[in-house]
Amino acid sequence: MHKLLFPGILRVVLALGFAPSAAFAICNVDYVAKPGDNLFSIAEEHYGDRERWSLIYYRNQRLLAASTVIPGRTLFIPCPEEEIVPDATPLRKVDAEMTLLTGGNFGPFSGQDLPGQGMVTELVNAALELAPSPVSYAVSWEDDWSQHLFPMLDDKQFDMGFPWIKPDCEADPAHERCVRFHFSDPVVSLPMMLFVDAERPFAFTETSDLNGKTICRPVSFSGHNLDETKRSWMTEADVTIVNQPQPQGCFALLHDGDVDAVAMNLFLGVETIVAEGLREQVVPLERPISQEDLSVVISKRHWRGTSHLYRVNAGLKALRDSGRFEQIMTRHLEAFWSQIQ
Repeated sequence: MHKLLFPGILRVVLALGFAPSAAFAICNVDYVAKPGDNLFSIAEEHYGDRERWSLIYYRNQRLLAASTVIPGRTLFIPCPEEEIVPDATPLRKVDAEMTLLTGGNFGPFSGQDLPGQGMVTELVNAALELAPSPVSYAVSWEDDWSQHLFPMLDDKQFDMGFPWIKPDCEADPAHERCVRFHFSDPVVSLPMMLFVDAERPFAFTETSDLNGKTICRPVSFSGHNLDETKRSWMTEADVTIVNQPQPQGCFALLHDGDVDAVAMNLFLGVETIVAEGLREQVVPLERPISQEDLSVVISKRHWRGTSHLYRVNAGLKALRDSGRFEQIMTRHLEAFWSQIQ
């Protein structure tokens, strides 16, 4: 078995590469959740490895309540897949009827150097290939995410962009992105985690456990985070929020004991921990604080906004109904974890 990267009960996310025990995994089966189950205990039971919990998370998101396992619910336990072979994309052409904008440095979701150019890129490709009344499409890359929404998409230099986190438009309808853009149905969701000092963990089973805590969040990272949007855990708990320009700054405050935890998405947190050499020092708490939906966006002033979004949403539904949606996600998750072990 490969070396585990986190000691003790909190070893959860950094080494999802294949282990010899994977050959004996109890997978591609249904599992009825029992009282006391969580994603980590189920992964340990079926894979012999708690660190594979995100495979179960992504396969069963619609059956989870705020990332919590509900006793009596039937979950599907997927087998890990080793190789990513992107689907053919005959409709994707240079001179196309529909243009999409995305960017890199957002693993495992989008990046020209990622397998299949990233999980969301491959899912969007597959959805557009399955869409009713399909049209040819092109994907362009701009790694400066701060330019995407304004001016590029707002000025309709491109038809649609992805992947973007949708604000809570019901709670904040005046938010600039809610006013100016339509959002597709979620492509995938990001689990938002609390990362803590391995020597100073704290129990987090409900929002009130955060009362009195000081939590750091990066203000912005490559322009695609939506950290300014209020979330329930921020409004329902008595927490002090500290901001830093970059994820590294938050982890420095955690190391110095100036904050109790760092809040960011699972993948950004993991990548930062590895890059900063903090594997033995920083661990995630086992319960996500929330999840953020990643969507395709289009300007509300776009004359074909309704028809383009219909294609995306109908294609995503067809992709899910076919079973290939989950297969694509599983392959990309395995590729991500194997690269950082």
